[in-house]
Order: sequence, then structure tokens, then C-alpha cells
Amino acid sequence: MLEQAVAAGDLDAARSAAQQLWTAGDHRFDAQLVLLVDAMRRSDWKAARVFLAGRADKAGMNPVARLIVPTFQAWIDVGARARRPDRHLMAAAGTRAEPALMLQIVLVHAATRRGNDAARLADEIGLSDRLSQLVARRAAATLDRAGEGAAAERLRARIVLAAGEREDPMLLLPDQPVTSPRAGSAQWLGLLADSLARTPTGDAKLPLLFARAAHWLNDEDWAVRATLVEALIRDGQEGAAMALLDGLRGKLPPVLAMRQAELIADSGNLADGLERAAAAARDDAPRALLVRLADLARRSGDARAASAAYERLDAALGEEDRALRSSLLLARAELKLQADEWDAASPLIERAVALQPDDPVVLNFAGYSALERRKDVQRSIARIEAAWAKAPQNASITDSLGWAYFLTGRTDEAVELLEKAQRGEPDNAVIVEHLGDAYWQAGRKFLARYSWRAAALLADAEMATRIEAKLRDGLTPATVAP
Repeated sequence: MLEQAVAAGDLDAARSAAQQLWTAGDHRFDAQLVLLVDAMRRSDWKAARVFLAGRADKAGMNPVARLIVPTFQAWIDVGARARRPDRHLMAAAGTRAEPALMLQIVLVHAATRRGNDAARLADEIGLSDRLSQLVARRAAATLDRAGEGAAAERLRARIVLAAGEREDPMLLLPDQPVTSPRAGSAQWLGLLADSLARTPTGDAKLPLLFARAAHWLNDEDWAVRATLVEALIRDGQEGAAMALLDGLRGKLPPVLAMRQAELIADSGNLADGLERAAAAARDDAPRALLVRLADLARRSGDARAASAAYERLDAALGEEDRALRSSLLLARAELKLQADEWDAASPLIERAVALQPDDPVVLNFAGYSALERRKDVQRSIARIEAAWAKAPQNASITDSLGWAYFLTGRTDEAVELLEKAQRGEPDNAVIVEHLGDAYWQAGRKFLARYSWRAAALLADAEMATRIEAKLRDGLTPATVAP
């Protein structure tokens, strides 16, 4: 019942189930966190201390508890107006002076009207990782609120330097100061949920628990809302994630409006998704949002919208963005190829190769696009061979080289490479059809028909028609794959 209530976001049901477990002596972590959050929502600092200490015998061994206990102890003391609430965080930060925890001390100082101490400490903290940069954004906004604007600006300047060119959606959310114990605990839980969700092999339940608890503490925190949306999606609750964003329609920051647009597109409504994305990325949108707009435009199949998005993104790139500019050129070339405009696509492809001459994906795209149209076959093959030499385990590049050899009569080599490509991507209809054609050319007609039938199960309408003809008449010049 507790786990289901947390998943559904039903605090009343979660509290009831947690209280029953706690009273029965089952002091499990999720029950502790729900009861702790409920006590803080009621400003019952005495009860909050009781619940926080309820698993003290396990806290020394539980890494999850170690993450939250010092911060909650500090904020509970702030709420209870206890002396030196920062002592818990100072002890937890230890001699290593963990920057994210030290920045929590900055927040606590500011909340207890020790603005000068907060400013001095903020100047001393290095921003060594993503978590510290995200906490620093909240600390800067809080310093502003405390009247320490100069210290806030110095901290923001260091966030920009530490973040570099990384385009993190969390860094695009509005700055929000931390002004209360509930807000302080919520921002920390939300950041932990975000970090836990980024663990590739992690469980979806713990990030969702932390994100739910954070949202119950402060549902006006944009970072918490963004984290809960992602936790719900990871838990398979796309509908609940959509509902959370729909309830704030018209008030969403651009980065969350873009996430909403992507979810709408993922649900099958590409046109509406693209319209929302365009609205989210209007005016002087940051590059990260333009990248996402361009991707949605490409997915939508709206060539005009995609072209416009690519042009806006291209204008936003600097000289140092060689890799991204190269990818953008290939995306623009792909639009031209879809419209059967080789002469317009070719210069874009060559510019991409000039920017990234050693990139296997770029070389393969350049070689295969030309090979499909039987343009400059020898140079195309040379480019694909160079791509394969750099990435021999890439199934798409292996397929390209095998197909290049098929087209130039090197059938045995083609079969060997296409078999390898098919093992790498057995559900790729293009690769499977290529292999069938190569088998036929090699005289292995039973295997050819077997491959064609497998490809037909995955094929689009055009491919299915071509394969039907091959199954009926065998391979002919008219039915060879593109």
C-alpha cells in the first residue's frame, strides 16, 4: 500500500500506510521519509526529529540515509530555531569539505540571517561536479534574496565556468531562492532524486520516492517538478508526468514546456508537439532548446519546419561547435535527400566531412548517400572503408561497406560483412534485405528468400512491394535494394 501510494502521489494514503508500518515496528526507509515529510509539512519539528532518529541504528550503514540525514537535521533545527543548525552539515562535510554539502551550509546561513557568513563561505567553495553546480544556482538566488548580490554574481560566474559547454536542462530552469526549511529539504531531495535517476542500472523506485517527497514538501520548486516528471517517466507513468505539466499550462518555464512538447509528440501527436516546441523555443531561446526543437521538427516530417529549426540552430553555433555543426549539416542534407535534391545535399555533406574528416558516422553518411545514388562510387567506397576501419563493430557502417562491395561485384566479401551487420542489428529491415540480395547474387537462393521474408515483416510499404516482387520473380535489376 505504501509503495502504491507513493507511486500514485497520494500523501494521505502514504502517511496512513507508513504510520501503520512504523507503529508495528517496521521502520523501513520509505515509511520514515513519508512520516518525516508529513511532520515537516505541519511544522512539527519535535515529531520530525523523532522520525529522523527512528532508524539511527541503521543510518551509519545505510548510504541513502547518510545522504539525507545531515541536511534534514539542519533544516529541522532552522525550523525549531535551534542554535547552530549548520553543525550537522559541517560534521557531514568533514575534512573533504564536500562542495554540495558546504553549499547547503550557505543556504542555512542565509535562512538564519547570517548573510555575511553565507557570502564568505560561498566564495571559498569549489564547484567540482554537477551536483555542486546545481546547488550553487540555488545558493546564488538565495544570496540575492539575503542582500548579498555581489557574492551571488561571483558564484554565478563560477557556475558558468564550471559547467562549460554542457547543456544541462536543470541549468535552464529559473533561479529560485531557498527561504524555508521545507524548501531547503525539498531542493536537496530533488537533486538527489535527479542524481539517482541518472544511474544507468539504478532502480526507478528510489528516485520516484525522493521526487515525490520533495514535491510534497514544496510543489512550487521548478527543479523538483522537473525531477518528478522524469522520475514518473522512468517508472512508466507517462500519463502522470503529462498531467503534472498540464496542470501548469501557461506557466511552464521554456525548458519544461519543451519537455511537455516532447511527451506530446511521443504520445503520437507530432503536430501538436511541434507547435508547443516552437512556442517553447521562441525568441532568443538557448541552443539546447533549439537542438530539441530541430529534433522534433525532423520527427514530425515537416520539412519546412525542420529547415527553419536547423537554420536557427546553425545561427546559434560558434566556431568551436564543429561536431554539432557537422551533425546539423548532415541533418539538413537528409532533408534535401528526402526531397530528391542531391545537388543541394552534396555541398552540405562535403562541408560536414570537412569539419569532421575522421568521424566514422560522417564518413559513412557521406559515402552511403552517394553510393545509393551511384555517385562517385570509388570515393564513396573509400569513405565507407575509412569509416569501417574506425568503427568495425557498428552494424550500420558494416552494412554500408557490405552493400558497397555487393554493388561492385565483390559478392563473397559482401555476404560476410552483411551477415556480421545482420547479427549486430537483426531487426534492421534494410540490412536484412541487403543480405537477401547478396545471398541471391551468391547463388544461395533459399537463404535469400528466407532473408527477404524476414525483411518483409519489418518493411515499410515501398520495401514490402519490392520484396514481394523478389519473392515472386527473384532478384532483378529493377528490384535490387537502393
